[in-house]
Amino acid sequence: MKKSANLKNFILIAVILISNMSNSTGQAQVPEVLQSGSMEEQLDYIQERTRIYENFRAIREDMFQLVKNNSLDSLNQVKADIRELAVQLEEKDRNMDSLNMQLAGVREELNLAVENRDRLFFLGIPMQKSGYNLLVWSIIVGLSLLFVLGLLIYLRNRAVTVRTLKDIDEIKDEFETFRKRSRETKERLVMDHFNELKKYKNSD
Repeated sequence: MKKSANLKNFILIAVILISNMSNSTGQAQVPEVLQSGSMEEQLDYIQERTRIYENFRAIREDMFQLVKNNSLDSLNQVKADIRELAVQLEEKDRNMDSLNMQLAGVREELNLAVENRDRLFFLGIPMQKSGYNLLVWSIIVGLSLLFVLGLLIYLRNRAVTVRTLKDIDEIKDEFETFRKRSRETKERLVMDHFNELKKYKNSD
């Protein structure tokens, strides 16, 4: 009896060990899709290879843990990607704000350049280009009129001077002629007086 009971116990232990070894060997063999496949492929594999009994799905523990870890890894990776995208988006927003500020500065400089291009300074007074041009042309026209007026006055004065010099020359000629005639007349009178005196003495 004792040998029979020991035999039964040995057989039972051997069956349990073989069963455990079989389970361990089966669990060690994890499909490739659960290791390198996408989450959709892994879930499709679990759905196709597991059985449903009374609305419960039977799944091996090692496969469940692997899919769970893969899911958590994928979720953590997605969260990390979201955080990275948020950082990139924040960086892009800062860059956009900086570019907008630079653009506003460039527009202000452009407006100032256009304003300065259309504005000139005359004697330190800021003036619009149209007003400056009008002032410059007014000055040019005024100076031109003054030049023409001065030229006309010069020509008139020159003509008067030439005519006056001519008149003076004529007066000089007349005076010289008059002086010669006066001298001749005086000399003739003196001779006549001398002759009269001589006649008077001879008559005595």
